Amino acid sequence: MRRINLDQIQAGSVLAKTIMTLDGTVLLSCGTELNDEYIKRLQFNGITQIFIEDEISRGIHVPEFIREEIVTEAKQLVRETMVNTSITTSIDGKKVMEVVDKIIESILVNEDIIVTLSDIRSVDDYTFSHSVNVCIYSLVIGIGLGYEGDKLRELGVGSMLHDIGKIRIPQQILKKPGRLTPDEFEEIKKHTLYGYEILKGVEGISMAALFIALGHHERSDGSGYPHHLRKDNIHKAARVVAISDVYDALTSDRVYRKKLMHHEVVDYITSLASHHFDQEIVDTFIRYVAYYPVGTAIILNNGEKGLVSKYNKYFPTRPVVRIVMDEEGKMLPRHKEINLNEKLEYRIVKVWDI
Repeated sequence: MRRINLDQIQAGSVLAKTIMTLDGTVLLSCGTELNDEYIKRLQFNGITQIFIEDEISRGIHVPEFIREEIVTEAKQLVRETMVNTSITTSIDGKKVMEVVDKIIESILVNEDIIVTLSDIRSVDDYTFSHSVNVCIYSLVIGIGLGYEGDKLRELGVGSMLHDIGKIRIPQQILKKPGRLTPDEFEEIKKHTLYGYEILKGVEGISMAALFIALGHHERSDGSGYPHHLRKDNIHKAARVVAISDVYDALTSDRVYRKKLMHHEVVDYITSLASHHFDQEIVDTFIRYVAYYPVGTAIILNNGEKGLVSKYNKYFPTRPVVRIVMDEEGKMLPRHKEINLNEKLEYRIVKVWDI
């Protein structure tokens, strides 16, 4: 199995992961042989990537980090919460906590907590999927920091609702495909204040969740917003969510830009540690996020090309790779596996699109 951009799909490709709409309806089932009509259906629904099973990826298993039904339930809950116009009286804090508890339980059953989210989402569903992904990343960081019980749950609730203030931002600004004007950006920044105000009126929501909504765009050097707080003056839970928020945003396709590769975003966040982000939290985050997710197409320093077939949690930049093409660009009659941690003469130099 491997992830591929929809614009590279050819008729006859076999879908390796069921694609569902946000309301839980199956759009296309796993095992479907794609034709032009199915591909157009995916395009119409704003799907930009899918998982396929082909000869070069056969037998490569992309792990399901969180059970799909839990992710779907969480997305539906976020959507129901964010599209309700009487938001101050409609947030069901108890329901949010129940879903967060399910996510925590699903994370903790993983033998190795390495985040490799494999959700397929449309561009239009970004806000809802983003909120759930940020919650998952934040909980993983929290577990790495030693959070448990109510403290971990509060982090999960706050991170899932961190963007709740965007319901008060005009849609034409939120979904604008081009660069925002200074006035529009000032309006966007108000979502942090709106979020704090909204959650303040919800029964059962902790102060930590309020501070997450308010402070997830603050930065350690004071360059963030809305209050230009520095370092320890920023609530620690908000510092956790700040990293999760940036990571998921930059690894996602948006209407105004294409996503970056996972390793590029990890490097970017690492480069900003101690300036924009909390160094301890960054160090924790990079221990648990997949630098090269399973299924990523890579090029080695000798020119051979292949797919990441297994993640190496102790040496994330040196996974096991399946070589499928020689240095001259010819497909190999038989694939070969190389553990980069054992073959130090090899290294990944580039990610490519097969």
